[in-house]
Amino acid sequence: MPAFNVPVKGLAFAAALVAGCATLPQLGTAADAAANPLLYATAWKQTAAEYRALYYQGFNIARERLDAALAKHKDGDKPLAIVTDIDDTVLLPLPYWRMIVKEDKAFFDDPTWDAWVPKNEFVASPGSVDFLKYAEEKGVEIFYVTSRDQGEKTTEFVTGNLRAAGFPLKAENLTVLRDTSNKEKRQDEILAKYDVVVFLGDNLNDFRRKYYLKGDVPGRIAKMEEDKALFGNKYILFPNPTDGHWMAAIFGTSEPEDTPETRATLRKAAE
Repeated sequence: MPAFNVPVKGLAFAAALVAGCATLPQLGTAADAAANPLLYATAWKQTAAEYRALYYQGFNIARERLDAALAKHKDGDKPLAIVTDIDDTVLLPLPYWRMIVKEDKAFFDDPTWDAWVPKNEFVASPGSVDFLKYAEEKGVEIFYVTSRDQGEKTTEFVTGNLRAAGFPLKAENLTVLRDTSNKEKRQDEILAKYDVVVFLGDNLNDFRRKYYLKGDVPGRIAKMEEDKALFGNKYILFPNPTDGHWMAAIFGTSEPEDTPETRATLRKAAE
């Protein structure tokens, strides 16, 4: 695990989400070495007990919701199901982010990701395997819905990642979307046949597509506020300060390039 010793002036935007007091150094100054926007977010993922505790908290809540659903489930009711995202929900790509930082990349990098995924170095998120095995033991269907594209072997890679980490998996319950991040069609297909107890995700788009608003931070927050009663009930959300569709609300894309303009937009968002 890498050591991180970054001066306060090097706080990145992700740190503003965590600490709320960050400022970025001007590019071209002596503080450039600490200017990588990923430093604080990645350090938090790698080291924080709070990060791990949030996963335990989420899966504890999910188990409470499942037990309540099982207690009131009757013959003739729709069968119960769990719908879960994969990356940063049940599988954590922590070694990937260590590599990104070591290479001094400042944002998620698709080519690096595509080369890393087949290495099978994901780790299970705290509490995830226990919870999903518990659901399986109770006869609850588990559906994995993910958006990934590493070519023709994508599904093979995803399957290997999940099984290596010890997750229960039925091949027919795995949906891999290679050409879209819109999970709603598959979610609706599952909802038509099953009573979905909880949706698990690190991204609001893992719940419904309405949250995927490009370049509209206030609009996305407003959509979330409309559904505030669902969080911790139907929707169980996990932390991810390094990447995701929250970035599309800021940049217009969830995978911005590292340019002076991008960093200026990042600074404006933090301020």
